[in-house]
Amino acid sequence: MVYERLHQLQQRYDYGEARALYELVMQRRFGLSRADILLGKDTILSADDKAELQIIIDRIAKGEPVQYVLGSEEFCGRLFLVGPGVLIPRPETQQLVQLVQQHIASGSNVLDVGTGSGCIAITLALAGYRLTASDVSEKALDYARRNARRLGAEVDFVQEDITACAQLPGSCPSQFDAIVSNPPYVCRKETAAMDENVLHYEPHLALFVPDDDPLLFYRAIADYGQLHLVDNGWLFFETNRAFTGQVGELLRQKGYMNIVIVKDQYDNERFVCALKSEK
Repeated sequence: MVYERLHQLQQRYDYGEARALYELVMQRRFGLSRADILLGKDTILSADDKAELQIIIDRIAKGEPVQYVLGSEEFCGRLFLVGPGVLIPRPETQQLVQLVQQHIASGSNVLDVGTGSGCIAITLALAGYRLTASDVSEKALDYARRNARRLGAEVDFVQEDITACAQLPGSCPSQFDAIVSNPPYVCRKETAAMDENVLHYEPHLALFVPDDDPLLFYRAIADYGQLHLVDNGWLFFETNRAFTGQVGELLRQKGYMNIVIVKDQYDNERFVCALKSEK
């Protein structure tokens, strides 16, 4: 039965990925470790569990992201609820959180723009930062609020379109010590190279920018930062590796200083940090 399920997954994934997906399902949904699987404990599930497992395998084999099927994804050592309508947290985004922690002290006021599941904001809030988090999507904010309640984080969530550059209300002051964002940055022309399970299932609102304006959100956030960052406040961005240099140049033109481009764990230029100059 195990081999039949692996074979089913291999209709879409190679053996290594199929095996990893199977082990993830067994761990997250049925509480079985890799050692348990090696001992054959996955073959003695109850009839109900076997039926549920088959439904899960069917959904994954059709291309639905395993994170949506299981309803969660790990980020910085915690499980965050996710589902259709909210972007799945990526491993590289954990480095964005680390950059914030390296540059500003715990207790600082931070704005997370495009919070999605709330993974960045909640992780920082649990590390002692004061967080306001915004998103244009009410569905994403629903997940973020649920994650904050589950994990015991205090975050002020606001529904807002940052491109409108409106005043963000909330309990935190309007002057932030840092703004962090992993905004939409995929151009429509890149769809041919994207995985089908991303393209067909994850929210396009959180993924795509116009081909003719790939820096749309970085420009809007940089302008917002000029108004609402304290002097010597920081911007922290995750970027499309194709436009990282352009993001840095945009920030230079807008008067930001100490612009640093940081590579991710795959050796791609992925993050941009910048300091707002004193008036």
